[in-house]
Amino acid sequence: MGRTIRIGGAAGFWGDSRIALPQLLDGGQLDYVSFDYLAEITMSILARARVKEPTLGYATDFVDLVARHLPQIAAQKVRILANAGGLNPRACADVLREKIAAAGLSLKVGVVLGDDLIERAADFRETSEMFSGAPLPDRLISLNAYLGAFSVAAALAEGADIVITGRCVDSALALGGCIHEFGWTEGDHDKLAGGSLAGHIIECGAQSTGGLFTDWEETGDWANIGYPIVAVAEDSSFVVEKVAGTGGLVSRGTVAEQLVYEIGDPAAYVLPDVVCDFTRVTIDQIGPDQVRVAGAKGAAPTPHYKASATYGEGFRVGVTWSVIGIDAAAKARRIADAVLRRVAGLLDELGVPQFSETSVEVLGSEAAYGDFSRAQAAREVVLKIAAKHGNPKALELLVREFTSAGTSMAPGFTGLAGNRPKVMPVVRLFSLLVPKALVPVTVEVEGTTRAMLFDGAGAVRGSQATTSVPAVPSDLPTVPLIRLAFARSGDKGNHANIGIIARDPRYLDAIKAAVTPEAIAERFAHYAPGKVERFDLPGIYAINFLIHDVLGGGGVASLRNDPQGKGYAQMILEMPVPVPPEIAETLQ
Repeated sequence: MGRTIRIGGAAGFWGDSRIALPQLLDGGQLDYVSFDYLAEITMSILARARVKEPTLGYATDFVDLVARHLPQIAAQKVRILANAGGLNPRACADVLREKIAAAGLSLKVGVVLGDDLIERAADFRETSEMFSGAPLPDRLISLNAYLGAFSVAAALAEGADIVITGRCVDSALALGGCIHEFGWTEGDHDKLAGGSLAGHIIECGAQSTGGLFTDWEETGDWANIGYPIVAVAEDSSFVVEKVAGTGGLVSRGTVAEQLVYEIGDPAAYVLPDVVCDFTRVTIDQIGPDQVRVAGAKGAAPTPHYKASATYGEGFRVGVTWSVIGIDAAAKARRIADAVLRRVAGLLDELGVPQFSETSVEVLGSEAAYGDFSRAQAAREVVLKIAAKHGNPKALELLVREFTSAGTSMAPGFTGLAGNRPKVMPVVRLFSLLVPKALVPVTVEVEGTTRAMLFDGAGAVRGSQATTSVPAVPSDLPTVPLIRLAFARSGDKGNHANIGIIARDPRYLDAIKAAVTPEAIAERFAHYAPGKVERFDLPGIYAINFLIHDVLGGGGVASLRNDPQGKGYAQMILEMPVPVPPEIAETLQ
């Protein structure tokens, strides 16, 4: 592989484990550590925080965590890359500089600015939502473009030891380190795609080292799960590994599951620096807990940044209580019906509008599957009622009346004492495209300022028609999908993404014949999905599904128990798949 750089992934979201950074510093022999904090849900949380207190809006625990390890970071000359700045990167950097000075160190902090467009919202008033075509809301809480990796590389070139960005693409942090080290240019599309894939593999922390893996029984000690490391070569191929002696697992399956995670069309994974094609990527096990990844292709980037706006849309609350005993699920559904009818009557008496949306789920009765046929056997369930309203008082009324069921409705109604929830504002996501030419970027490193402006002339070509699937005789034996494949799911806004990877190339045709877009639509029919798209990844023997408009709004806008589709892959792994007898015999 020639010269390589080693990058550790220490956080996959705001609130990830504190074990990652010391583990990686103690045993990783790293050049860089990246921290990804800014899931779309996190942006909504940070937007609320900044509204309450203008000096906040960044990942405060990042500062505390890094401050405790500053001497080791300085001694090892490990450079830190983080999008912890959120909606207030300068404030995050200033507090970190205070910690550095207090430690008697001279580390340089760089800041990437320019993603925050809230003061210029009027410039984008004519922009529509990139999926639904809806107009931009009038009163925005935040508006941020997803910046790319070249500004991160510029901060490193100015001598930054720690780079803090606001909203940037998750994988751009690691890619920025690669660009700086290897001198990749904006025309090195294949290398930029490979570096982006390396960043994508580590951007969700331990998800690539055994976290959420289909074969979870094989993933070692979760209490000390190893966080991922990529050793990236100048040609952009890389090896995925973890610190020796840690829990978890690095295998073809764990890495492939992370590759397909939330990518939509794998032939057109659009990033600010490159449009990636991962369809021919190969993943090979080269040793225990070592996997080599190669084959990413890239094309010129588009002239637009994706941007995320957030806006307020009233308030919401979700309440949960347990119901224990015979016919638990039936009792729970009757409680929900009675509470909602009672509150509706009280709202009418007060002259207050009804809830704009409600959600009832009886957890433990297979509510997520939309199938209550097996609910009779449940002797312990959790009843969840959630609602939205423009007036928080109406939701407080729901909390009170639901609680009153403890003495007036079904026997066995109980829950954790003192666990009454709070009404929260609803902050919704609005995705749009903004011209890069209208988004100047500034890099600041300890008094040095560099202005940058990016463009792009590429187009998104996307996948061609999926390959044909041979007809399968109806009288073949069947096996559950989990015997044939790994699977991972997640969200893309209000869309769900499900990736399915064949355990053996021989299984792929049978999987594709059985797990069709029509079969996926039927499985999730109770959620009334929009269209279902399927994409092929022949390099890793996989298919990827994008299920439109199936998450109840997604993120914090959804009232569902699974607003990000995390359980969707698990819900299809029981699907029966007809297979040739010779394959069925090997799986007995």
